[in-house]
Amino acid sequence: MTEPTSPSTGAETDAVLQALSAHEQDALDRLFDFLAIPSISTDPAYHQACLDAAEWSAGQLRALGFSATVHATEGKPMVLAHYGVGEISGPHVLFYGHYDVQPPDPLEEWDVPPFEPRIADDADYGKVIVARGASDDKGQVMTFLEACRAWIEATGSLPVPVTVLLEGEEESGSPSLGPFLQAYGEELKADVALVCDTNQWDAKTPAITAFLRGLAFCEVTVTGPSRDLHSGLYGGPVRNPIHVLTAILGELHGLDGEVAIPGFYDGVAEPSAEQREQWESLDFDGQAFLESIGLNEPAGETGYSVLEQNWARPTAEINGIYGGYTGPGTKTVIPSQASAKISFRLVPGQDPAKVIEGFHRFVEKRLPADCKVSFAGGEGSPAVGFDTTSASFQAAAGALAEEWGTTPISLGCGASIPIVESFRSALDMDALLIGFALPDDRIHAPNEKYNLTSFVRGARSWARILAALSKLQPGKSEA
Repeated sequence: MTEPTSPSTGAETDAVLQALSAHEQDALDRLFDFLAIPSISTDPAYHQACLDAAEWSAGQLRALGFSATVHATEGKPMVLAHYGVGEISGPHVLFYGHYDVQPPDPLEEWDVPPFEPRIADDADYGKVIVARGASDDKGQVMTFLEACRAWIEATGSLPVPVTVLLEGEEESGSPSLGPFLQAYGEELKADVALVCDTNQWDAKTPAITAFLRGLAFCEVTVTGPSRDLHSGLYGGPVRNPIHVLTAILGELHGLDGEVAIPGFYDGVAEPSAEQREQWESLDFDGQAFLESIGLNEPAGETGYSVLEQNWARPTAEINGIYGGYTGPGTKTVIPSQASAKISFRLVPGQDPAKVIEGFHRFVEKRLPADCKVSFAGGEGSPAVGFDTTSASFQAAAGALAEEWGTTPISLGCGASIPIVESFRSALDMDALLIGFALPDDRIHAPNEKYNLTSFVRGARSWARILAALSKLQPGKSEA
């Protein structure tokens, strides 16, 4: 392993990009080998396939010169690998991805078998890679590994020390990740984490995700009579828990779409003027966004655009509600209980525990005297916002602009990626969220695809980003 004596040069980066171009078909062959492994973490029948995917990943890393280990857990194994740590100068980066995939069901809706990857022609994007995991997350993982391969081939080394962490339970809630971070935290610590499980803005515009909404959720159950009752014999004088619960949940939002829980917006900050200006420049068509899913009228908070609501505003949603008889035909009962599952998407400044506590009080205050309420769950993770002026963010943005010929967009993300908050809270480490997927890649659905240009230019982008990061000083303050 050769240690660079200075940050990478433009000539070195050019040589790396040439290596990527020369071996594009080889890179696709490796990706197809990876995609052919049915590593479905949620189905015990595919446990061996998950073990195979972990070993395959570790083997690829070892072939590049990484010291790679497959660590057993209570569930699926973790792959942990290091290159140049303590030997190469420059900021230490931790790359995170996952080798597990979602179940491919319903199988009958796939044009070809989900674990027989192929190149297809797409009317909008040209050549696309079709297979389960093509976009989420095997294709994304391989963009980084191919960038590392090209660096090592062209220059004899990576330009910065790199640690790679690949998990096998991301699609099933990451139950082993927390214990693993506790056990191997010191070994995982780096100046910055790189997460490639996100989108670009469109097929020609790169992006860095700068905001992630947090998540809090719980289940609420209202109990009325001591047993289910005949609605003819008891209907009228008897309190119906479904009526009670739906009435309470009906007050969860005000007339302007705002969440009515007292204190819910405590700590919530508005997007900066600069952020709003950039988002407005995107010409996002909120009407088309709604029409694509069969809707026309925007809901949510009055005074905020569809994009702002999705990226920068907190929400309260009823994800499921049930009670009484829900089978075929009729059964005229007044149920003893009614339940609902509630989730809250949070923005920076909100505390998940306080939001859940506020919801409890909201329900209890409206509960009739002859009903009882109980709560289950209550887990959550806070939102994450990143400093878009940091040295690492700016270095990555510059590298993406060089590759794509346009300034990357600082995206918000309405969803949550709990690992990013874990990196911050458990390892005191911020992250760069840079992905090359598109919203229409059909992840978790039949005929998942990943644009060939996303794969090719994703690898080229990572090659440039590693070069840009190598010019920074090590340490959290710079990275």
